[in-house]
Amino acid sequence: MGGNESDGYYCTICGGVPPDRITTKQVLIDGKATGIDHLDWIFAEVKKLGLVSDTRLAEEILLRVQQFNYVPTKKKNEYAAGLLAAYKESLAKNE
Repeated sequence: MGGNESDGYYCTICGGVPPDRITTKQVLIDGKATGIDHLDWIFAEVKKLGLVSDTRLAEEILLRVQQFNYVPTKKKNEYAAGLLAAYKESLAKNE
């Protein structure tokens, strides 16, 4: 890995993002693996809210996902469902 904190890091072989710096994780959205950037951070922030309602959880997750990722308007419900399922799975793994 090359680069530094001020200039950014890059792979010295291909010039792309170094594997240890990738923050995109995949979530099943409508049956398709979809890359979601900053997913761990998003889940951590939503967990801090202490919400229990699935509707509110899905809304808050989707709100944060849209800050870093494109969510097609016609697929918002599918994204909300897939992200909520991934959030619950993440919680179960970390307990």
